[in-house]
Amino acid sequence: MSNRNNRLFLSYPPARLLPLAAMMAGLTCNVSAEKPAPTDEPTLPTVTVNADAEAPQDGMRATTTRVGKTLQDPHDIPQAVTTVTRTLMDEQKASSLREAMRNVSGLTFNAAEGGRAGDNMMLRGFYTFGDMYLDGIRDTAQYNRELFNLEQVDVLRGAAAMLFGRGQAGGVINQVSKTPFLADRQEIGGGIGTDDYRLLTGDFNKRLASTTAVRLNLMTRDEGSWRSNPATGDEPEIHRDGVALSVGHGINTDNEYLLSHVTTLTDDKPDYGISFDTNTRAPNTNFPPETYWGTYRNFDESDTNITTGTYTHRFSPMSSWRTQLRYADYERSYWARSPNATQAPNAGGIVIGNGGVANGGPTRTMDYETVALQTDYNNAFQAFDMKHEFLVGAEYFKEDSFRHTLQNEGGTTAGNPPFYLPYHINSTGTPVEFDADSYGLYAQDTVEFIPRWKATLGARRDYMDADYSSATSPNLKYGEWSTRAALSFHPEDETHYYLSTSDSFSPTADLYQLTVAPLPPERSQVLELGAKWLLFEGDLALRAAVYRANKDWERNTDLESTSAILTRKRRTDGLELEAAGRVTDRWEVFAGMALMNSEILEVAENVNPTTGAITVANAGYQGQRARNTPPYTANIWTTYKIFSGWKVGGGAESKGERYGYNPSGAGAVPTLPGDTAFHPNTLPSYVRWDAMVSYEQQHYSVALNAQNLFDKVYYDSLYDNGGFAVPGLGRRLILSGEYKF
Repeated sequence: MSNRNNRLFLSYPPARLLPLAAMMAGLTCNVSAEKPAPTDEPTLPTVTVNADAEAPQDGMRATTTRVGKTLQDPHDIPQAVTTVTRTLMDEQKASSLREAMRNVSGLTFNAAEGGRAGDNMMLRGFYTFGDMYLDGIRDTAQYNRELFNLEQVDVLRGAAAMLFGRGQAGGVINQVSKTPFLADRQEIGGGIGTDDYRLLTGDFNKRLASTTAVRLNLMTRDEGSWRSNPATGDEPEIHRDGVALSVGHGINTDNEYLLSHVTTLTDDKPDYGISFDTNTRAPNTNFPPETYWGTYRNFDESDTNITTGTYTHRFSPMSSWRTQLRYADYERSYWARSPNATQAPNAGGIVIGNGGVANGGPTRTMDYETVALQTDYNNAFQAFDMKHEFLVGAEYFKEDSFRHTLQNEGGTTAGNPPFYLPYHINSTGTPVEFDADSYGLYAQDTVEFIPRWKATLGARRDYMDADYSSATSPNLKYGEWSTRAALSFHPEDETHYYLSTSDSFSPTADLYQLTVAPLPPERSQVLELGAKWLLFEGDLALRAAVYRANKDWERNTDLESTSAILTRKRRTDGLELEAAGRVTDRWEVFAGMALMNSEILEVAENVNPTTGAITVANAGYQGQRARNTPPYTANIWTTYKIFSGWKVGGGAESKGERYGYNPSGAGAVPTLPGDTAFHPNTLPSYVRWDAMVSYEQQHYSVALNAQNLFDKVYYDSLYDNGGFAVPGLGRRLILSGEYKF
């Protein structure tokens, strides 16, 4: 583990902008206007280089994805896939992954569960914190992701995460990084907006040799808020910087090498939102929604560094071997102020508890390091008069984690309140630590056994060996099989009907560290029936899916909870509809709808950490709707080109009511005062509207975006135990521009 007590801090904000400005200046001084690529390319034995320039950017319909380990058209995958393209993100002026994921139907956001205040989402009603990926390798949910270095985001729904077993019931969210290409192109973008919004980005690609190129992506972003502490005027804030450098050699040849590094720094003032009223089970109205309990002293700092090396050998246009090696280090430290139902915010950022003790709010410092090695071989061939698409691979994943609270450098009274500093580890108490090794082997074959009919069969074996600091659960070993099967019918190339089934195991130590005593592993099963259609010569993609997803021995996301199991079994039945692409040459659309019926089938069983006795949750939770799983979500974004480079667009995002409660407790179920019927804390449904107008030319563009056009007060994320909810942004206007040269 790295030394967590000795850190160097740069002043903010001037110092953090210097590297960005210096790199942009240094790179732009050496580039010239875009010119045709050289024509003296070598002739390759098995791969023909058709063009050196970057591939045309997808519109709202993605035409390729690697979410299934091999490069495919999403139309051909026998499973529900949603892709948020670069075009869609740019038009909406989405900056973070959370903003981009608003386009994914059936997805909701959690808020700071047990220290998981990063990108923690629910998909089809199930957690995804174990199913976040970056270029096919697991990426922890413990930090907030930016979009400056992403080409697209693929969402593969269902238990067959990465198409061969690993993962949870909701699906996998895979971020696809930008990579170098064989041409010179530079872009500088920026934006200013209300609530102190400022954004500056740079994307610079330089061809160095016939098959070698380098790409540099840069970002700095600042945001204020419409919410503030009435005692001080302090606001929640976002201050984030990012640098991503990648070098490719042998691009588009038989032997391709890629080395990349991405660093993301955050220096936020966290927002824990509004508490619930126990009398109404609705967001608290004792204080207006713009009330913020934090102060300028609070912080949420993180330093994420990810280095990846990728080697691809192409045996033929239909066969390749791809290996990735990654080291990632996720450091984070925060001090937040949770809201209170009765005490107004104050300058000290404290809440007075029993005996006059001043509570400063939750603190955490953590360092999570991973090493991943992943190798895949794929081949398309014909045998016994049948076409095969074969995939086999192996994976090793090492985790090393440290987590503790911060040292109180102040006092415990209103006159001498608590005070904390980033990364100053508490000298008392016991940190939570674990290290783990996970191994996986997998194979899959898709066979066209008769014309237009394909069968897919896949299996994966995972083994996990983890050691924990817990005295009651020091070691945990799991070895599990996961399987996948699908039947596809393509009556014509533009139409795809499928039936798929899959189960999965989650072989990640981060999901199991608080089991107290070994309990069965978390497993998922999904059955899905779907259809996909391509219209207008492939410009518009439509899909529909109905599914049943079960999860057994569902784990708690709260890292400090002694109740490791949330439910013994629960289910979501759902229907999804989606459209993405171009309706006419001028009109594009991206829309989705998800109907979800979630239910707890069997209540939790846990092991008492003191007595070892089995404890069973209140039977009243059985049959209830699961947490943070609304009965419906819907989203739409559409644009229309008017004339001479002018474009207008707009859209909406809607979610139904969401519940927040703890289903693992043996006590009484939540009710309204004087009633006995189940009634947990509930967020109201909402509809948020956005709009944009832009003017685009070959080398530049300008745009005006209105986010939350009608200034709707809505609740974006929910602490799923029901303690609080975080309001979404108020109406925000962003004026942005981009210059290409």
